Amino acid sequence: MKYISTRQQEETNIKTAILKGLADDGGLFMPEYIPQLDSGFFESLPNLTLQEIGFRVAKEFLGESISDENLKEIIDEVLNFEIPVMKISENIYSLELFHGPTMAFKDVGARFMARMMSYFSEGKPMKVIAATSGDTGSAVASGFFGVRGIEVYILYPKGKVSPLQEKQLTTWGGNIKALEIDGTFDDCQALAKQILSDEELNQKFTLTSANSINIARLIPQSFYYFWAYAQLQKLGKAIVFSVPSGNFGNLTAGLFAKKMGLPIHQFIASTNENDVVPKFLETGNYQPKPSKQTISNAMDVGNPSNFERMKSLFSNDVSEFRKEIVSYSFSDEETKNTMRKVKKDFNYTLDPHGAVAYLGLENLRQALSDNISENFVGILLETAHPAKFVEVVEEVLKEKVIIPEKLEAFNKKEKQSLEFSVDFESLKIYLMEEK
Repeated sequence: MKYISTRQQEETNIKTAILKGLADDGGLFMPEYIPQLDSGFFESLPNLTLQEIGFRVAKEFLGESISDENLKEIIDEVLNFEIPVMKISENIYSLELFHGPTMAFKDVGARFMARMMSYFSEGKPMKVIAATSGDTGSAVASGFFGVRGIEVYILYPKGKVSPLQEKQLTTWGGNIKALEIDGTFDDCQALAKQILSDEELNQKFTLTSANSINIARLIPQSFYYFWAYAQLQKLGKAIVFSVPSGNFGNLTAGLFAKKMGLPIHQFIASTNENDVVPKFLETGNYQPKPSKQTISNAMDVGNPSNFERMKSLFSNDVSEFRKEIVSYSFSDEETKNTMRKVKKDFNYTLDPHGAVAYLGLENLRQALSDNISENFVGILLETAHPAKFVEVVEEVLKEKVIIPEKLEAFNKKEKQSLEFSVDFESLKIYLMEEK
């Protein structure tokens, strides 16, 4: 299968698409078509393991670029933790994506990407660039730590990630460098794209991206949509996914799953006050704007990268978007009230991002007639462990949050970072001087 830039000026194979991350024309790589899974796969879905699902889906995108044996080994390493579907209430379930090493959904994509890059690079030196609003950086750091020949540079916005997230970004050392940018996540993302597209840097180094602009992050994120569907299809109801959305990689991966044949009834793009996509679906006009800081900080994105992939999937036709996606935005106050309500009514602790996703399901249910709303099952993506936002969760719920041991270990380590202003030239000088 060929991989083609969303800007149509470059096509390549999956190996190059993964190793480059960003196309030379500034676009994002997309498969030339979304592969279709046969009916036998869907009939057997409830009986498959997560690893079997992951292998089958990944093989459709990777083809003969990697042997079955090597791919199975990678999938088994990546998916070596549980991804349970937990019941919150009668028709609402939580897909808990936070049981990996850094306790965030990005462990799935980052671990897969790190292993695919290592496999395809064959030990040749590379520099990996990642911008993060919180959880991407820690997952990328964990996935790439100690990988031979690969240096990782994580750009994160100063003072705009939680203290525990910052420790997860900045305490690795070795081949992981944390670059603290005095700006917003959008600034970090823009700087990362400048680095990746700079001709002089590309002549000196092999550069690639570890953000969800890299197709190797999206492919594995589609696995858990199949997995969640398999757990609940026995209920015989339409299944709706509510996806807390910032850079829209997670939602795009869900759209891949649906276009491969997974019978998802509806997607909800649930956002915080950074409401560029809800406004687009409402008006038909896409207008990026500076991001606002919220308590669901991983979604503080004013110009989501993967919107470009979504446009490609829907031929830039807003009416096609609206057939698959409804979108709502919510304030911090609404998010906090929902965290309290769900804890009180169902004894389930949501992190701020999961709370936004829960609100999306509630809004859709209210928008439908009682008869229709009772005939769908809502699955919210709970993308991070509540302890990663311990200050917010404890303040909202007025109770102590137990910090899991694997997170507490980061708190005991010392921060190591380099500070930069929002200035590409100073970053470029630093990278040029790096060996």
